[in-house]
Amino acid sequence: MTNGRRGLGRGASFGLLVVANVLLMASTSAPSPIYPVYLQRWGFSVTVLTVVFAVYVAGLVVALLTVGSLSDHIGRRPVLIASLLVAAAGTALFWAADGVGVLVIARIVQGLATGMATGALAAELVELSPADRPHRGPMMTAVGTSFGLAAGGGITGLLVQAGPHPDAVVFPVLTVAFLVVAALVADIPETADRSPGVLKSLRPSVHVPRETRRAFLGAVPAIVASWSLTGLFLALTPSLVTDVLHEGFGAAGGLGIAVLFLANSAGGLWAARHTARVATLMGAVLLVVGSAVLAGSLVAGSAVVFLLGSILAGLGVGLTFTGTLRGISAATTAKARSEVFSAAYVVSYAAMSLPSLAAGLVAPSWGLEATGYSYLGFVGVLSVTAAVLARRPRGADPAPAAELAAARPDHS
Repeated sequence: MTNGRRGLGRGASFGLLVVANVLLMASTSAPSPIYPVYLQRWGFSVTVLTVVFAVYVAGLVVALLTVGSLSDHIGRRPVLIASLLVAAAGTALFWAADGVGVLVIARIVQGLATGMATGALAAELVELSPADRPHRGPMMTAVGTSFGLAAGGGITGLLVQAGPHPDAVVFPVLTVAFLVVAALVADIPETADRSPGVLKSLRPSVHVPRETRRAFLGAVPAIVASWSLTGLFLALTPSLVTDVLHEGFGAAGGLGIAVLFLANSAGGLWAARHTARVATLMGAVLLVVGSAVLAGSLVAGSAVVFLLGSILAGLGVGLTFTGTLRGISAATTAKARSEVFSAAYVVSYAAMSLPSLAAGLVAPSWGLEATGYSYLGFVGVLSVTAAVLARRPRGADPAPAAELAAARPDHS
């Protein structure tokens, strides 16, 4: 469905929403390289650092559970505009932060913004995909997510190396960017019809329609493995690089995050050449290998080996994320798409936060190195499970284009 209002064309709107996704993800990873700076500036522990990281996901999951499917009822555009304005408030709070308390509030606000946007953004990118290239929506959701995380971590890491106040540069820029993109989103076409049930949709719930449950449950091990590894990098990699690998280059932690997510982007693009099941299988295998190489880098104390492991693991994350997202999307009707994407992201972000929070709690007694081994072992076991599940036949395995065409709504 498209309204008669004049504004941006479908192609320009698609590109704008990719930019919005990249900005949201960049704002998610931007604080990570600054955490060691905050730790020195305000004297808090690694445990507190992981709490600051985890409250982001708490805010995000609350938003997903309450307003995650709101765009199925009131339209994609108003939900996206509101989420971008909330995101601007979050980065403005980071800009003004003068202690741990404000950091916690800023992260919660960021989480609320991302949770508000997630379902609507993923659904609208599917619905604005060109008719002859229906795979673009899921692919660009995955690639834009990983590229944004890479940009936020990498650019902020370089700013950490350049001066003592990287937060005074990156957060003003992000705040202004969110305000500009929110204004532009007001001119994109609306792709969802309004429907009743708004108040019911706000009740906290996670629901996956019966016809989608088999695909959804089969994807859970791969989702948890890939997003748990993402959580390790966003919460603890700067500390691991500094304290375990003893790398003195200030930007190393942020660049490690950037390498993971650039490889993640490449994995997402690579996945487009394969069916969802094959992409998930390939990604799970690479996650196993990448986790093993990362663990080996901690044994050897080698930043080079850590870099190699980051590339392999990043490719694995990109393949599994894109493969699972495509499989779930193809098994879902247009009417329930935002709801199902929201449920998938509840699992994803819980996997990103809870293991990293647990790691932060045990790190003071176990040490960062032992915590890193345990974490990577957890990811490895889940990845093996995901590979076994992906190998099981599930009936006909359609070609990528046909598989993704099933995810596209009828705009006639």
